[in-house]
Amino acid sequence: MSVSRLASVLPRAARHAPSALSRLILRPFSTSKARLARAIVYTENGDPASVLQALTIPDVTNKPPPSHAHVRFLLSPINPADINVIEGVYPSRPTKTDNLGTREGLGSEGHPVFVGGNEGLAQVVSVGEGVEALREGDWVVVTKQQSGTWMSERIVPVVDVAKVPRREALTEAQAATLTVNPPTAYNMLHDFVELKEGDWVVQNGANSAVGQAVIQIAAAKGIKTINLVRNRENLDELKQTLTKLGATHVLTYDELADKAVREKIKGWTKGKEIRLGGKETTMMARLLGKDAHLVSYGAMSKQPLSLPTSLFIFKNLTAHGFWQSQWYKTRSAEERDELMKTIVQLIAEKKLDTPEIEVVKIGKEESDTAASETIRGVFKALSEGKYGKKVLLKLD
Repeated sequence: MSVSRLASVLPRAARHAPSALSRLILRPFSTSKARLARAIVYTENGDPASVLQALTIPDVTNKPPPSHAHVRFLLSPINPADINVIEGVYPSRPTKTDNLGTREGLGSEGHPVFVGGNEGLAQVVSVGEGVEALREGDWVVVTKQQSGTWMSERIVPVVDVAKVPRREALTEAQAATLTVNPPTAYNMLHDFVELKEGDWVVQNGANSAVGQAVIQIAAAKGIKTINLVRNRENLDELKQTLTKLGATHVLTYDELADKAVREKIKGWTKGKEIRLGGKETTMMARLLGKDAHLVSYGAMSKQPLSLPTSLFIFKNLTAHGFWQSQWYKTRSAEERDELMKTIVQLIAEKKLDTPEIEVVKIGKEESDTAASETIRGVFKALSEGKYGKKVLLKLD
């Protein structure tokens, strides 16, 4: 699907009579000379398809203060956790800002807003005094959690970003998705058990961005994977896609319920116990061998984890939760940078790539009203499972 046609085919957001607040939100910043920028904001938690607004803000014109950089965002992903953040049910929460440069209304003093987005790729426009590690034209990724990346541009402290290594080896989409999904996959495969070539891993949600990264990173190390997905119309196509990425086997949950298939799995592994599993289901957990580790990294369902006690007693199963944000909080900047270099090396060696992407472009010619409808339509489509691709925002 071409970007230019995207807005016309997205589900249209429900129309309501504009309130005084919505008129304030959607009123463009009035100026005849200044260039304008854009941010995707919200004032209260709720359904993203209802609460998100596009807000026109002044372009950055001032020189950055010392130890700061002026950056222009190139691409900003929409991750599942972003939805939970906007809903107000995610443990890592953003802080409202009233420093967006608007003279009145939302984003101005006394009218703070949340800026959406946790991950993003930006290009350095200029730097303030004392900044030596960055220069104009460098690519950077945002490392400060929930600092707001769904913007055209902003001035940021240089400690809140990290320079992208080996920029020439990456596409914009690859660089924009460096800090969440691939690191989650890499760390789950390395932090809980020492996996060796020929070992087995089983995961569900295998078609997710993290799941696809697990497949590729495991295949690069000679680790075999059993990958579980939901039944769907294009199942054969999905199985082929995951197999091309390096999946050893792909099964649906319906197939896993068949006892004959479970026996077939024993034949695949030739009696070798499966040592690691990701994101639980009871059926999947029963495939794990003695002293195995089960790692859960997602909580979009908001449902409790439920596992048979027998797995813990008789198989000595160890269950873990993993949160990449917490990993960053407890590790040094040097460890973070080393992880990023490892991910970039895998990409450069063609052993890891992003899933299929779709860029949603908010054009500079769009009014805030039209842009708001577009962004709400994106989230409505996401909630209905109508996107099979990774969605990234590009705000002119």
